[in-house]
This record gives sequence, structure tokens and C-alpha cells, in this order.
Amino acid sequence: MTVVYEVNTLVWMGELSRRYGRTIGLGDVPGEVWDEVARPGIDTVWLMGVWERSPAGLRIALRDEQLLASFRAALPDLTEADITGSPYCVQNYVVDALLGGPEGLAAARAQLAARGLRLILDYVPNHVSPDHPWLTERPDCLIQGTTEDLGRAPDAFVETGGRVYARGRDPYFPPWPDVVQLNAFSDGLRAATVDTLVSIGDQADGVRCDMAMLMMNDVFAKTWGDRAGPAPAEDFWPYVIPRVRARHPDLLFVAEAYWDLESALQQQGFDHCYDKRLYDRLCHENAGSVRAHLGAELAHQRGLVRFIENHDEPRAAATLPGDRGRAAAMAVATLPGATLWHEGQFEGRRVRPPVFLSRRPQEPADERLRDFYGRLLRAASAVRRGEWRPLTPTGWPDNDTHRTLLSWTWTQKETRHLVVVNHSDRPAQARLPLPWADLRGAEYHLTDLLTGQTYDREGDELTDPGLFVALDAWEGHVLTVSARVTS
Repeated sequence: MTVVYEVNTLVWMGELSRRYGRTIGLGDVPGEVWDEVARPGIDTVWLMGVWERSPAGLRIALRDEQLLASFRAALPDLTEADITGSPYCVQNYVVDALLGGPEGLAAARAQLAARGLRLILDYVPNHVSPDHPWLTERPDCLIQGTTEDLGRAPDAFVETGGRVYARGRDPYFPPWPDVVQLNAFSDGLRAATVDTLVSIGDQADGVRCDMAMLMMNDVFAKTWGDRAGPAPAEDFWPYVIPRVRARHPDLLFVAEAYWDLESALQQQGFDHCYDKRLYDRLCHENAGSVRAHLGAELAHQRGLVRFIENHDEPRAAATLPGDRGRAAAMAVATLPGATLWHEGQFEGRRVRPPVFLSRRPQEPADERLRDFYGRLLRAASAVRRGEWRPLTPTGWPDNDTHRTLLSWTWTQKETRHLVVVNHSDRPAQARLPLPWADLRGAEYHLTDLLTGQTYDREGDELTDPGLFVALDAWEGHVLTVSARVTS
């Protein structure tokens, strides 16, 4: 199953350059650093923000007082040199020279492949920068406006090269000031998107599509109405993805997705879609809510991306501190589907730098947390194999704390694993009837892969009434169940 490690590429390159005392691009990353990236279980690296950033977008950012305030909040000793513009305000889908250009990326991809890792890169389907070549070469690919539109709503339109274009937006928020809106209904854009994604597929093993749901016919029509023209009979992604896969059959498509549109995007061709709903439930809701979410069809769950932080969300160490964060990490690491880890998460970084910045503040590593994640990644890589099945903890009339437990099993031939997590701030006890009927009549050894602690239990008890568990607040087990060998 896919396990993605997201790296803020420009920030990372700067830190490596300072660490080694010389300028480092993607082609110069030392082998021991790639070895550090290739942690147990991780099979995919997402180098976030490798494309050429827009000078026009940077100038807009430097004039935006609200943005500048957010930069200073994240980086108190901010200088103008730290502001490089947004990686989602793309001027061209060419690897930035600051990172070593296309040759540097090719070398990095080879280093990853030598360690059995795939590479995924970004694609921004909804918008481009104000100085992107398409504004002059392919105006048919963009949503256009009039001088009257510009006069009436200067925050929503921009004039470039004698034409007026709509600024990029989604249906629920004001326009973004540094980007121009592409037209999902344009035949020209659809063909150009295929060409761009084929080019990305020449350089990587997968693509993460930013805000992918914005290009769906119904969402786009709701956002842009008559300005977009008539909706094509075929939706955007069912047109694009098969044509890209005709050239790159194994290219991994990952969608940033919200508004409960994950299932629709899976049906339109994406391998994996963000599971923002699980993130919200782990952060803000109880175990019953999480358990209900995990009741979805298994095929759907396999197509989700589980996470507790990424570059768009606050750092997990800040929002889910201490044991609560470890409990949430245990859950996302051992569920079906893809898992997304964010660079800095394992070390307990608490500051989320805006993507416009090339530098972040220094923060001491949380060694206890780093050790936990090292053990969790190894455990998860061993556990997530075979058949996944959710369990329903049971309790007693005078003790309903079992309701706060989340639990599931993984079964592959003779290999059996059990995960149980207390998703609450109070102790909990329960019985977990295990789904393996052939356990009866023998003794079993349960080993916690996170702690090394062992427990011996009778098979009859494990199946009925079930394994007894007692967990303190936010505690959990990742257990291997194996037959006890007696001499």
C-alpha cells in the first residue's frame, strides 16, 4: 500500500546547503540523506514545489500585508530573501533552476529508484500564474472577462497583454490574487492538460493534483456559470486521465479533494484521494464518529489518503500534542489506503511555514516522538498486508468505555495482526472478539510491535468472549498474534 513522504523541497534544499556548507540542489543530495528519507515502509516521495515559481506572483505576494503578516508569524526573523512566491503559482512546468533544473530532478529520481522509492510531483489544474505563457499563447484555455468586469470587480479580474482574465478561485472563497483561472470546459485546456501531465509523467512516477474537485463539471459550472461556456458531455478527469495513461500506464494519480467528493473522483480515475473527513474526525470528533467513517466500503477506503498533517494543515504536534497525536498516528498508519507523512512531522515540528517561504524557523527535535515514529513505521509496514477487517469492541452494562476504542485486524495466510487505539482522554476497557475461529484449542503469543511487550492468551478466550484490553487515555497496541511454541 502506498506510503507517501511529503518534502517541502525548497526549504529542504536550503537546510541541506547549510548543513553541508555548500549549495545543494536535487542532483547534489548526498546518499546518506536519501537513506534518511527512505524510512521503513515509505515507498513514495512527494517533492512538493519543484516547478518554476512566478516572478509576477512573487511581486503580488510582497505587496500583500495579510500574507506578509503570516510570514512574520511563522518566521520572526523574516527577510525579503526568504519569500520566493507560491509553488502553486506556477509560471512553467519546468524544474526551477534554484533546485538544479530537470537534470537535478532526474538525478534525484534515480537516487529514489535505487532505494525502491517512487517520486510524485504537483500539478495545479485550476489556475496558472499571471505570467504563464498560456495567457498570450493559449487564451482560449482561460476564463476571460471584459473591461467592465475589471472596473466593477478589480479583485476578481486582472488585465494582462490587452486581455482581461478572471482570477483563480473556488466557489466558497474570494479569488486568489496571484493566479489566473483556467477553463475546465475548454477543449484546448483539456488537450494542454494531457500534454503537461504526460511531460510530468516523463519525469516522475505519480502526480498530486491540487484541488482536483474544482475541475469536475458540476463544481466548475457552479463556480463559473455562463463564463465557462457549455459543459462538455464528458467530465474533465475522465477525459484527461485515460489519455495520460495511454503514455504512462502506471502513473499514480493522487487528488487533493474536499467536500465529500472523494468517491466521485475515484470513479473518475484517481488512485487515491485525500481523506479530509477522517482528519477532521480524528482532530475534533469522538471514536463513534471515526468508527462510522471506517464503515465505508473497503474498495473506497483503499482509494483514500490518510494523514494528520500536510503542508495545508497545522502541524500535528501543535494540534494533536503528546499522546493524542500518537494515537491518531497509530490509526492512520494501520488503516487501508494510502498514508501521507509530512517532513518534520516525525521530529515534532510545531510551526507550519507558509509555502511562499524558502526558510523555516529552527526547532529542537522531539527525540521521544522521533523514536515513536521510527517504531510505528516499522510496525505499520509489517501489519498492512492481506485482509483488513474492522472490529466492534464490547463492554459491560456498568462500563461503556469500550465505545472509545477503535480496533481492526489484518490477516495474511498465517500472519495475523490486531490494532486497538483508545481515542479518548480517559481510560477504557473492552473485550475484542477476534475473527479467527481456528484459534480455538491452542495458546497464542501476542507481541506489541511498538513496545516489544508480550502477552500469552488462550485461543478460546480470544474468540469468545474476546481479548480483554485496558488502555489509558490515547494509548494503543499494534499486536502480532502467533501460536505459542511450547517445548
